[in-house]
Amino acid sequence: MAARDNTKSTLYVGGLDEQVTTQVLHAAFIPFGEITQIEIPPDPTSTAPHRGFGFIEFDLPADAQAAQDNMHLSELFGRTIKVNLAKPSKGGSGSGGLGRGPEKAIWADEDWLKKNVLGDEHNAQDQQESEGVADVAGLRPTVGV
Repeated sequence: MAARDNTKSTLYVGGLDEQVTTQVLHAAFIPFGEITQIEIPPDPTSTAPHRGFGFIEFDLPADAQAAQDNMHLSELFGRTIKVNLAKPSKGGSGSGGLGRGPEKAIWADEDWLKKNVLGDEHNAQDQQESEGVADVAGLRPTVGV
C-alpha cells in the first residue's frame, strides 16, 4: 500500500478561542466530510488550555478543500478563524519534536560560524587558501609592477 500525502487533507485552523475543544472543532467541520484526526496543541507555558490553533485531518483532500473554502474567515465563539492547508512540519528525523526544528544548535555548525561570527575576514582567508595565494605578514603579490 502506498504512503498517503496527508498535507493535502490536513487543515490548519488558527485564531481559536480558549473555549474551543476538539469536540467543538469536530462539530464545526464534520459537515464537510470524514475527519480522521483533530489536534489542538496544548500551551505548556501558560494557563490557557491551548495555543489558539489546531489541525484537522480529513479522509479526502476534496473534503479538506471544501472545509477551507467554507470556514476560512468564519466566526467561531466570537472570533474570526483562519483555515488553510497545513504546511509540512519542518525537519524530519532530526527534528526536536513539536516542529521546533533541529536539536543541534545553529552555532554548532562550522559553516554558520564562519559566515556569521568570523565574518568576511575569515571568508577572505578561506578563499585565498583555496586559490593558493599566500598572504605573509599582510603582503600580497603585486602584478604588473
